[in-house]
Amino acid sequence: MRLLLLFVALVAAPAWSAARPDAKALAALPNLSVHAPNFVASGRLEAGDIAALRKAGIRTVIDLSDDEETPDFDEATAVGDAGMAYRNLPIDGGNGLTRENVERFDKLVAAAGDTPTLIHCGSSNRVGALVAMRAALIEGQSLEAAIETGRSWGLKGLEPIVREQLAAVSARTRSAGGKAGPA
Repeated sequence: MRLLLLFVALVAAPAWSAARPDAKALAALPNLSVHAPNFVASGRLEAGDIAALRKAGIRTVIDLSDDEETPDFDEATAVGDAGMAYRNLPIDGGNGLTRENVERFDKLVAAAGDTPTLIHCGSSNRVGALVAMRAALIEGQSLEAAIETGRSWGLKGLEPIVREQLAAVSARTRSAGGKAGPA
């Protein structure tokens, strides 16, 4: 029995550790934040960052940037060529902070599951904004708890818009007797 447990532990250990990105390998990324067990957030990627992502164990990249933000860098191709999955949900600043985009973001996060995943935009501000809105609208966190969650992921300049959006949803929820309308 002990031998069986030892075997299971040895076989499972590499799989467990593979689900944790190596933050040291990502130290050069702008505005890096690590979120247990398998998510990392950052600002803009450059072509030279792709090898570091792979080395760090990242398997999925969720990009919240629009292609026009990096006209000289085809991130989707670079990520794919490095053997990682690439998902793009372009968020146009505050205009992109809608319930529909939060639901799309939630699906991308859910699909990533336990896979080591990097979520990024230009500065990590949009990442933090969507994380905060997801925390409130999907996970049911209070406004202040959701804002703190978002800040830990990079929320800064979009915070007033996130607060406004979530307050509007809360007001619609109260006026609709507990059922929120679209943001």
